[in-house]
Amino acid sequence: MTELKVELAASPVRRMFGISTMASLGLLVLYLALSQSFDTLLWKLLLLVLAAAALYAAYRMQQATLLRLELREDGLWDSDGHLVAAYDDIKSVERGMLAMKPSNGFMITTKTRHPRRWRPGLYWVMGRRIGVGGVTAAADAKFMADMMNMQLVERRGGL
Repeated sequence: MTELKVELAASPVRRMFGISTMASLGLLVLYLALSQSFDTLLWKLLLLVLAAAALYAAYRMQQATLLRLELREDGLWDSDGHLVAAYDDIKSVERGMLAMKPSNGFMITTKTRHPRRWRPGLYWVMGRRIGVGGVTAAADAKFMADMMNMQLVERRGGL
């Protein structure tokens, strides 16, 4: 196991807010589906599916935000032991306002495609893009992104 440099975890307040907001949405849509009469069964089924999706997302967020991200000498890992991005595969790390990134987070672009993975509130992987953040503290995510950029510059022989 390589040396741990930086750790990024969900902020407890943001975590509870995100989970409760998603669960409330699911329960509200479920109440709407069960309490209202609709002309067609299709609308009721659609609302039930949306309620189930929101409740499932709240459950997944509750599970995922128990994890943390770990920046090590060889790359970014989650506390479950999954390699999120190896330094040799990282093309860029962006955290600017115009970067398509999660709230309070940053975006990693890799050289190769990766299988999709979704850890709501913590990170997601779609092809060559990895979004880190969501319910994490902005300062901690900024620090991790800066450390990754410094490590990339050092590895590429820059400055």
